Amino acid sequence: MPEICRVGVCGFDPMLVRGYVKTGYRALWWYIPDGLYEDFNVSPGDAVKGTLLAVYNYNGEKTAEPKEPFSWVTAKESGLAVVLPGEVITKFELTEFHFIELVIEKVAKMENGNEIEIHEVYPGEEKKRKFWPEKAMKLEFHLDYMAP
Repeated sequence: MPEICRVGVCGFDPMLVRGYVKTGYRALWWYIPDGLYEDFNVSPGDAVKGTLLAVYNYNGEKTAEPKEPFSWVTAKESGLAVVLPGEVITKFELTEFHFIELVIEKVAKMENGNEIEIHEVYPGEEKKRKFWPEKAMKLEFHLDYMAP
């Protein structure tokens, strides 16, 4: 199993996310581990592939356990930030006050929207370098999701 992560979702205020999801603008994202970024030279626009294991809310409560595959593109400014698609935001009612747990299995180098190389992430190994602790998942402040 390549790299397991539990990361905080980053992004804009839910009111802005509401509008950005409607317009297709990036609204929420998360950051891949620095080591993975460096080892695979992840560039802006590359795709990160894996399995979304769980979604946690601002109280540290698991709200979904989808175990579904994903292929999400990194931001155009940095290969560190992976942009969450609008359909994922609405399906799990995500805000910047959520956490997601996932397995990163592959990095796809992209060119003009097409995959040109796919790299398995640490085949035969299991890494867990970026994993948000449960006791730190209870946030004192949060804003609720606003549907688009």
